[in-house]
Amino acid sequence: MSTPNTKVFRCLIIEDDADFASMESMVVASVGGVVTLAHSLSEARVELACGRFDLVILDNRLPDGTGHEFCPQLMTRMPEALVIMITGVPELARAVALTRNGLFDYLAKPVDLVVFRQALERARLRMSRAEPVPDGGLMVGEAPMFQKAVARLRDAARHPQALVLLLGETGTGKDVAARQLHAWSHPPGATRAQPPFVPLNCSAVPSEMFEAELFGSERGAYTGADRRRAGMVEAAESGTLFLDEVGDVPMVLQSKLLRFLESREYRSLGGGVTRYFTGRIVAATNRDLPEEVRRGRFRQDLLYRLDVIRVEMPPLRDRREDLSMLISHLLRQLSRKYDRRCPDLNPADAEHLMRHDFPGNVRELRNVLERSLLHTPEADPCLALDRSWLPATASTATSAFEVPPSRVAQAAGPGAMNPVELQEFELYKRLLVEEGGAIRRTAARLGVSHQVVLRRLRRWPELRELARTKDQAS
Repeated sequence: MSTPNTKVFRCLIIEDDADFASMESMVVASVGGVVTLAHSLSEARVELACGRFDLVILDNRLPDGTGHEFCPQLMTRMPEALVIMITGVPELARAVALTRNGLFDYLAKPVDLVVFRQALERARLRMSRAEPVPDGGLMVGEAPMFQKAVARLRDAARHPQALVLLLGETGTGKDVAARQLHAWSHPPGATRAQPPFVPLNCSAVPSEMFEAELFGSERGAYTGADRRRAGMVEAAESGTLFLDEVGDVPMVLQSKLLRFLESREYRSLGGGVTRYFTGRIVAATNRDLPEEVRRGRFRQDLLYRLDVIRVEMPPLRDRREDLSMLISHLLRQLSRKYDRRCPDLNPADAEHLMRHDFPGNVRELRNVLERSLLHTPEADPCLALDRSWLPATASTATSAFEVPPSRVAQAAGPGAMNPVELQEFELYKRLLVEEGGAIRRTAARLGVSHQVVLRRLRRWPELRELARTKDQAS
């Protein structure tokens, strides 16, 4: 039995052997886990669509596929979950590759119960060390444009029946924003489970399967439909349905989507029962929908229906002041994912990141940091930044970030700063001196608003003296 202090966690066991699954369930429950069972990959996909899990125990040989093939999809879909794979035929090369890409543990059958329990205890310990959620939840940043988006999301959380449209370039965090809205709309409670967050990538669903994927299908509704399948709408009931890349829905299907959004009523393909969806609907796109309407590729009435509460996610180049915070946050997150010490970032690499425009936005930044972390030996205290994927795309507004490394090393910033923050501190210090304390001219050289400089002065009192006597001149 678990002790009163054991943290309860949600565990999905994907195992087709009923006796072995029963044994796994008992051991997981004994260390504080609440178990959900799936006997095939298709059942697992339904469970993953309906809820979130802290731990997934995945068998390799399953009736409809292999765990080796499914594992990368699982870790992409639910990156925060720890995954333990169990296989009857160990394959060292696959085990090494999966572990390097985030697999928590790899066990061989027959499984020793002591070894299995030890793996669960290590997983529970990792979950207990999870980084506390920042004040903004999943949303990390202080830039005015970003905080405006956060404020709009907080306001939208108070109106669960209002459609929310997330706009922004690829990689700006629309998926993260949708998940944050879901979390704010459904704060955790002691007596009720978290409702499901169900994402549907509209661009990835073939046109002929879109209706069945969205609304579900009955047995015999189409060739190969040997059983009833719940659709994404049904799976998201009482929670959040996230229609990602909604701008890619083909014209021929947009009328059906519009009808559902207008009435919230739907029927499964081949079914005769009308159901009503009571959850929240969030849509996202990186397309310019008014331009798509003008070109005849998107229905104007569908745009009007979607555009109730609009939230625009700013590109990373327009919130450059958030870079140091994002880099620190992502490095901590990735270090937890791969169970290793969080490395520092040396000043030269910090400068290089500051000067890059990141056309792929936060997703590109995370990818660069993750790839670099995996190529950094664990014994090295500093991240080996992979610059080969960072071409010189810096804009003229960022030319001020050219700070000699020697100056960074001599910076007199607070000792608690990480290298990225120290780089930023020294940059502000140098420009304030060069501009005679003029805040607006300093801001212009940085390519940020003067309010950003004022916030940095409030954060770093050491710089206030540099601006105090001259700020009227700015």
